[in-house]
Order: sequence, then C-alpha cells, then structure tokens
Amino acid sequence: MPVDISALADLLRRAAKAEILPRFRRLGSEDVRSKSEPTDLVTEADEAAERMMKREMAELAPNALFIGEESVAADPALLDKLKDAELAVIVDPVDGTFNFASGIPAFGVMASVVWKGETVAGIIYDPMGDDWVMAEKGAGAFLRRPDGDVVRLHVSETKPIGSMIGMASAGYFYGEQREKVLANLAKVRFFANYRCAAHEYRTFAGGHVQFMIYNKLMPWDHLAGALIATEAGGHVRRLDGSVYEPHQFDGGLLVATDPDSWQVLHDGIFGAEI
Repeated sequence: MPVDISALADLLRRAAKAEILPRFRRLGSEDVRSKSEPTDLVTEADEAAERMMKREMAELAPNALFIGEESVAADPALLDKLKDAELAVIVDPVDGTFNFASGIPAFGVMASVVWKGETVAGIIYDPMGDDWVMAEKGAGAFLRRPDGDVVRLHVSETKPIGSMIGMASAGYFYGEQREKVLANLAKVRFFANYRCAAHEYRTFAGGHVQFMIYNKLMPWDHLAGALIATEAGGHVRRLDGSVYEPHQFDGGLLVATDPDSWQVLHDGIFGAEI
C-alpha cells in the first residue's frame, strides 16, 4: 500500500478532534457560507480540518497529489490532475456539512487513496461515534474502533424490490428524469436521504439497507464509500452498468447488494433507457 492507512485514519480522527468537534453547534453566522446553492455549505471547520490534513499529508505521503473538497472549490483545475496522478489522496473534511452547520450529528470525515488509476483504500471516520469504517482493495471492509476492536462488514441479504429499503438522493436528477426516478421509487419499501454520503455508505456496508442511488459523483463523496461497499460484498456500478473509476464525475451511481438486485433496481427505477 503506497500510503500508511493506519496513519491516515489517525489523521482523520485528530483533525476531527482538533478542528471539527470543537466547532459543532458553536458556529456563528460568519463561520458558514454558501457555495453553489443555499444548501451547499462550507464552514470554518471544513477549511481548518482540510488545512491540517493537507499539511500533515505532505509529510505522510510527500509524493501524493492531495485533493480536498475545499481545495477544489478554490482551484477547480486541481481536479483535472486526478486522472494522470500516479498517487492521490482525496479527502472530504466534513461530509454532511449541511447537517453539521444545522447542528445535526450526522456528518463524517472521508479519505481515499488512488494509486495508478484505482481506488485502493477508503476510510470513513464518524466523529460522533469515534470509529472508522475502512477498506483496502481485495482485503474486505471493517468497522474499527480506537480500542482495537475490529468487526468485518457485509452487505444485507438479497430482498425482492418491494421489500428493499435504501438511500436515494434525487437532488441532482433533473426534469423528467427526476420525476421518473421519484415515481418509480414507490416500488421499494422505503427510501431515505441522510444528506451525508459517509453515513449512507456506512449504513449500506453494515447490512442495514439494500441500495443507494446518486447522480453527482464528486470523488471526495464516493471513492471511499464505493470501495467499502464493494469490499463488503456489494455491487457498485454507474447507471450505464460500467465500473466506477476515480476520474469519472458524472453518469450516476447505483449500489446494490448483488448483481441481480442491481439489475432489478435499475430496470424498476430507471427502465431500459438512462
């Protein structure tokens, strides 16, 4: 592994304790700003945590391209470098910033490692629960606690579509496609949206839901979780059925417990045409 994953996991935890948790439910109006839309927020916690991670990653993996959500917001051209980088570390300092800024304790800190075009490690740290969900390519997915306790994760058993529960974010589907997706989601038993991919991926990998649907694929939101979901036994594909790769930022994502369930969901919610 080109990056010390244990050290990276510890860095996420230290950044959360130093820069994120002390600001939770203590943000002033001047500490929160909108980016692309009123619900797309950035806070002082996001920026301070990312600065800390970038500074320490320069020592932990000096040859790695560092990509953070807030760094890309400041310099969009940075994202273009991911496709050609031999080694990259991608972080989301506060995933679920809307929740964090609203005082809702459902947010996470995420990091992934991309090496030679593949996601080889993913980490999702929960500051409130003080534990990690982690995966390395080919080695399974695990819940790890600071006391050393480790639990292997596996996705849910297969269920018929009418009994499935899952996570669906329709915010980035538009027009007729949005109407179609929302109408067809009536075929499942229940769906929710935590507004926090970190907790949605953790919920899926822990076997509590059977599917997830997204249409905006920023790497800090999905690379870590997609690897964790795969290593927990899930089937992760873009909406056209292709494998999700780190340099792809569109095309949607459907995550299911197995290939047959993926196809059932795809046909039931999206139909033959995407």
